[in-house]
Amino acid sequence: MTRFQLGDVISYLEICNAEGMNLQRGMNFRPRGRTSIFLMNVSKNAPYSDRVEDEGKVLIYEGHNAPKQGGIKDPKRIDQELTTPTGRLTQNGLFFNAVKDYSNKKQKPEIVKVYEKLKPGIWVFNGLFRLTDAWQESSRNRKVYKFRLEIEDTVREKPFGIKVDLKHARLIPTSIKLEIWKRDNGKCVICGSIDNLHFDHIIPYSKGGSSLVAKNIQLLCARHNLQKHDRIV
Repeated sequence: MTRFQLGDVISYLEICNAEGMNLQRGMNFRPRGRTSIFLMNVSKNAPYSDRVEDEGKVLIYEGHNAPKQGGIKDPKRIDQELTTPTGRLTQNGLFFNAVKDYSNKKQKPEIVKVYEKLKPGIWVFNGLFRLTDAWQESSRNRKVYKFRLEIEDTVREKPFGIKVDLKHARLIPTSIKLEIWKRDNGKCVICGSIDNLHFDHIIPYSKGGSSLVAKNIQLLCARHNLQKHDRIV
């Protein structure tokens, strides 16, 4: 399985190839018995209200609506549910129950891989998160579910298919990513490559660098990102 690093710029096809499946929905609870997956989008026209808090350490993810079927013409007008009319758990229900089991100390927090849609055709791997809380709240005259995820700060390998040190990692806000993408013209600032790009902290967060200002972030290709990483002690 392809191993992505935090901040890697990828395509939807690369995500599907890495996961071995065609991801048709935003919430994916343990697909094929593997790590859970969220697809997020915080753009102005996004269908759900996802947000990043606590300087990039926390993600608040909105649950998903019922599909357009069974007489439901506009899912955005009805309450989000934990079960279907037949009593089967929805994706909201599956993740909500995982939080309950964690709260009742029946299991460790659910680990979720998060991919963010930056713009059409361009996605970013936001890393691994621990699902630690869930609740229902009112939003535009209906009830929706919210899920709190905290960024994982340890090295994880099998069975996640990822080997990346997330210690001291913080999410780069979407607005900053878009600013950097425009500023760097979607290319590596060193060689101009448009392939295998990565949002790189010029000064690492662990050494006092910020994820909240564009001047500390740059686009690097995989080769130059690796060369830089090898020089950091």
